[in-house]
Amino acid sequence: MIKEAGTSKFQIELRRHLRAQNISDNLVHLMCEIAEASKYVINAVRTGDLGVAGTSNLYGEEQLALDVLSDRILRKRLIHSGVVCNIASEEMDTIYECQADADGLYSVAYDPLDGSSLVDVNLAVGTIVSIYSGCDLLQPGRNQVAAMYILYGPRVSLVYTVGDGVHEFTMNNLMEFTLTRENVRMQPDGEIYAPGGLRKKYHPGDEKFIQYLEGKGCKLRYSGGFVPDINQVLMKGKGLFMYPALNGSPNGKLRVLFELNPMAFIIEHAGGSATDGKQNILDIVPESLDQRAPVYIGCSSDVKKAMEFVNGGA
Repeated sequence: MIKEAGTSKFQIELRRHLRAQNISDNLVHLMCEIAEASKYVINAVRTGDLGVAGTSNLYGEEQLALDVLSDRILRKRLIHSGVVCNIASEEMDTIYECQADADGLYSVAYDPLDGSSLVDVNLAVGTIVSIYSGCDLLQPGRNQVAAMYILYGPRVSLVYTVGDGVHEFTMNNLMEFTLTRENVRMQPDGEIYAPGGLRKKYHPGDEKFIQYLEGKGCKLRYSGGFVPDINQVLMKGKGLFMYPALNGSPNGKLRVLFELNPMAFIIEHAGGSATDGKQNILDIVPESLDQRAPVYIGCSSDVKKAMEFVNGGA
């Protein structure tokens, strides 16, 4: 933990905390640029157009105006950061090359506004970011050098890891991110669960796993937003999120590159784990930008139990 005479941990600003993590100046700069961009995203969420943009993303999903605006905010910041070579966004259909490959540059994959359809009913949404060294984005999530998400809820919070602990920062009234929790840790077993997808489309193993969770007294906590649901599991330190393979959707819903890899990296470095039911999420080698996978993510014992049920062993 960072300590300084006369300084509370609540006064530790994001940039200073990053500089103490033994990472490159370029990576510090990049993560601070993303944090800065989030200030404009939250302003858009609070004041922006809630209608549709009249366009579709690469998945054929109708884009909301907030999706497009949030993507534009982050993309512009990343392009002009000077430390990024490639960008992939859930709202773009190809990888955007900022500059040629060079030493010390990074590639970034991000979901600019996960859960944007919840804004019109005033539920929490977020930004998810995955960072790799060099210009190759289609590699296993275990190779990430950093992952972070920003949650736009009653408070704006930023959670990051560079592979050495998971840390939470909260935006103050000056729109500065200051440390609120350092070295967040998951417990082995959970007390809450957030199950995505229609239960009537669950495979038998997933249905039995839900019954197991209910039987041990777990409470259902699901908002429909990946960022707030993962944040609850992580900050409570004792829960599990799942979006399994469904009848008709064998690969689930969530994207490996933009959602699963960064969240799995964060959860694993907090002592939890993440699997698609067969292998660790971070070991998947993505073959395309739109690749999806089922996911069970959270407390390690619960994730292990999920694999037993999914594979017919429980």
